[in-house]
Amino acid sequence: MKITEETLLEKEGYRLHILPSKKYKTITIVAKFKAPLKREGITERALLPHVLQKATNNHPNVRSLQSAFENLYGTALSSDGSKKGENHVISFRMEVVNEAYLNDQEPILEEAVQLFNEVLFDPKTEGEGFDSSIVDREKQTLEQKITSIKDDKMSYANMRLMDHMCKDEPYALHVHGYLEDLETITSEKLYAYYKDMIAKDMLDVYVIGDMDQKAIEKLTDQYFSRKGSTNADDDQVSVTKEVKEAREVIEREEVNQGKLHLGYRTYTKFGDDDYYALQIFNGIFGGFPSSKLFMNVREKHSLAYYAASRFESHKGLLLVFSGVDPKDFDQAKSIILEQMDAMKNGDFTEDQVEETKEQVIHQLQETMDNANGMIEVLYHQMLSGAEMPANELIDNIRKVTKEQVVQMAKKIELDTIYFLTSKEGGES
Repeated sequence: MKITEETLLEKEGYRLHILPSKKYKTITIVAKFKAPLKREGITERALLPHVLQKATNNHPNVRSLQSAFENLYGTALSSDGSKKGENHVISFRMEVVNEAYLNDQEPILEEAVQLFNEVLFDPKTEGEGFDSSIVDREKQTLEQKITSIKDDKMSYANMRLMDHMCKDEPYALHVHGYLEDLETITSEKLYAYYKDMIAKDMLDVYVIGDMDQKAIEKLTDQYFSRKGSTNADDDQVSVTKEVKEAREVIEREEVNQGKLHLGYRTYTKFGDDDYYALQIFNGIFGGFPSSKLFMNVREKHSLAYYAASRFESHKGLLLVFSGVDPKDFDQAKSIILEQMDAMKNGDFTEDQVEETKEQVIHQLQETMDNANGMIEVLYHQMLSGAEMPANELIDNIRKVTKEQVVQMAKKIELDTIYFLTSKEGGES
């Protein structure tokens, strides 16, 4: 699999990543702002992307800004916030048609980048704050989002697992913020936080598509440079906690289906030598429909509505999710723990290892076929300091042996068993 090389350039207040590719008829630009996860300001960070996308001083309302993007051949802008280990990343993504494919050769790209610049660096303000009507509306929307997490019992159970498992670690912080903060956030307070973020966050700008590198550099220098910003990498290293004893937490709510979630510590992160073995381990254990969790907990014993696992590659966690009948808690828990023991004992075949390698590679290739997916892979690598070409990534997956998967399994330690059950069921 051939992927064009990334050019990384240190610029004034940002890092520019250029990825020339003739695969796409669009040009994708992604700006990523990174800061350490902290309790103070996390709700402001959750709110900011939504406020910024609503209006600029040049396009002072939602309709005007949306029309400006739509007039550029349907250029799309989206944003979100996420946790990468102990860091908080806000991403803004824009996809614009490549003007080389248009008949009239309009300067679409420059106009789109100028709009992007307005969204990031010239949002609509009133005095010393944002437009208060926009802030109030987005606060209401965020309040509904935070409140609705409790209605999505799978997300809620995962959040509660992190609350218990990562207590006193930055990773436990809620990426969507906290209800109690919303009341105190004013348009002035949010604007002050925004100015701090714009000045101090680590900014990476990715551009992928069929383009002239010099022209892109000129464009990004004009619209993304941050005078006075050192763009220093204030990276917060992940806390690695030793597990002394696994604990069990049972919480009761009005639920029909119990949520049995288990949290393990892998002691392996993206960039570590045994990271590839972790990918194969997870595939066999609970990552695919052919996995042990799916086949044993769900198919063979019909104990779960779903059963799967995933790992957090910057924090070193492995998470198991299952939906079970409250009365089946003990049996489901035993069977999940048995699957982990089976992995530690090498109770899987060489064929399963080979089959899982192909599934993992196929998944990776699918991700990298998409411009945003490609950028995520490269950003992951950069955060971990383990950059490598795509073909090397795939070679490393292919080299994983069954013995390495067993060694990986033996490193993994159970930290917390969390069960969200009905008010009357699920006693252990």
